[in-house]
Amino acid sequence: MTTLFISDLHLEDRRPETTRLFLAFIEAEAAAAGALYILGDLFEYWIGDDAVGDTAGRVADALSRVASQGLPIYFMPGNRDFLLGPRYAEMAGMRLLADPTVVDIDGLRILLMHGDSLCTDDVQYQAFRQQVRNPDWQTHFLSLPVGERVAMAQQARDASKTHTGTAPMAIMDVNHQAVLNAFRTHDVRYLIHGHTHRPKRHRIEQPDSDPLQRIVLGDWYAQSSILRISDAQFDLRSLNDNGSGTGR
Repeated sequence: MTTLFISDLHLEDRRPETTRLFLAFIEAEAAAAGALYILGDLFEYWIGDDAVGDTAGRVADALSRVASQGLPIYFMPGNRDFLLGPRYAEMAGMRLLADPTVVDIDGLRILLMHGDSLCTDDVQYQAFRQQVRNPDWQTHFLSLPVGERVAMAQQARDASKTHTGTAPMAIMDVNHQAVLNAFRTHDVRYLIHGHTHRPKRHRIEQPDSDPLQRIVLGDWYAQSSILRISDAQFDLRSLNDNGSGTGR
């Protein structure tokens, strides 16, 4: 059966068309798959499992419905929804994954990451990431009133847009050495991640061994990027793209 990978949907109440597209994808394709992996940023932001809005509620209903029918759904938090926890995951029928995680699919050892930890040239972002991943910071943030958390999340989102709009494009992508380190640390030949919104299959030649493959998932702002793996073949394309992208 086909294993599906998606990331960077950035669902929110202000983008109902993307939510409708995702819900249709769940019912039309994901329900018949062997497994679904969501590699972060399912939501535009997440302020805690105690503040589930309309969009998140509809998504949880759809996911839990197909999960109850036997579809394994795995979720790896991203840089926007890293606070999504076990309470919402249970509501949605999802199994939480650590970042990074190595899985076996069709006999292939594959490293899964959200991808933001690979962007080591963006020193400002990495400092912010370290701060908000600190358990003490998270405990304090989650103790704040919902309204205050929403305001902080929106402020962080605006700051992120300003940063990405002014920072050099080169530092917004992954660092090559960080990628090689990830391959070596986890002893894999395949890496799948999102975050950069630059869907592509990268082949990394090795002087004394088989090439490595890094598959980058795109976002769902306009790309609706999906990776399908079936019989150890990789097919990366947009949801409505019928062109061939298959290979190993």
